Amino acid sequence: MAGVDISAPQDPADALAAVAALRRLADQIEDAAVEQAMRDGWTWPQVAEALGVTRQAVHKKHAKRLIAAGVKLRRRDE
Repeated sequence: MAGVDISAPQDPADALAAVAALRRLADQIEDAAVEQAMRDGWTWPQVAEALGVTRQAVHKKHAKRLIAAGVKLRRRDE
């Protein structure tokens, strides 16, 4: 971010704990956003493009959880 000075905590343990917390938060936000996108009818390629990953990667990461949550997933031919 231009013009913003972000410095890590001085203690490496604090810095690493902050990184771990941010990763957990990012994963939670991704999970919710992917679920909403799929409920709204997005395709795997659309979600993958928005995340900057492959269709296969996003499917592998989210499909089981979405199925368990009752999300109807689109097939390629739909």
